Amino acid sequence: MTNETPIDILIVEDEPKLASLMADFLQAAGYTTRCVGDGLAVAAEVERQMPGLIVLDLMLPGRDGRDICRDLRTWSDVPVIMVTAQVEEVDRLIGLELGADDYICKPFSLLELVARVKAILRRTRFERFPESAPLSLDEECFQATFRGVTIEFTPIEFRLLKTLATRPGRVFSRDVLMDRLYPDGRIVEDRTIDSHVKKIRRKFESIAPDEDVIQSVYGAGFRLAL
Repeated sequence: MTNETPIDILIVEDEPKLASLMADFLQAAGYTTRCVGDGLAVAAEVERQMPGLIVLDLMLPGRDGRDICRDLRTWSDVPVIMVTAQVEEVDRLIGLELGADDYICKPFSLLELVARVKAILRRTRFERFPESAPLSLDEECFQATFRGVTIEFTPIEFRLLKTLATRPGRVFSRDVLMDRLYPDGRIVEDRTIDSHVKKIRRKFESIAPDEDVIQSVYGAGFRLAL
């Protein structure tokens, strides 16, 4: 770690002994920690102070970790590591589909947890656009500047582009994008995302026709290729 302000880790775990051990190991690695043991208290704790990463247990009193992660992803891109005793592949896929960045199964090594935290924070910090990047976003005006040219977007197009831009190179499934664009749970056709992506692509192609800015990943979703 450097002399920068320590990154704050929110530990959401209802087993006090395990939560304490995780906090001790993460603090020894140079992070600050907070612990929450009830799923119903997570949203208020995140809103009170946005953490740098959340270690989120799947089975919690009050509220399930899946629901917490799903709701978080409608308004925040904070990195999330889901922790569970359910080791079946389908559970891992469900966790990642909801927007978790990683998944670790109990019992696990606390040193492995620290390593996972470091890896995710390193990746997410460098995946953000540097100042020299060809794309910048203006949230107040729903505009983007791409290679020096300003592009106008509708609010829904801008939210989609912003979601992809939070993690350039990461594949976002249609379901995850739908949750980000329509957090009120309204019923929307499956291919609505494809229609919005097509319109955004056309706007980028008018500036750089040879660049495939938004790529389709067959059977998985879309990613921003910058």
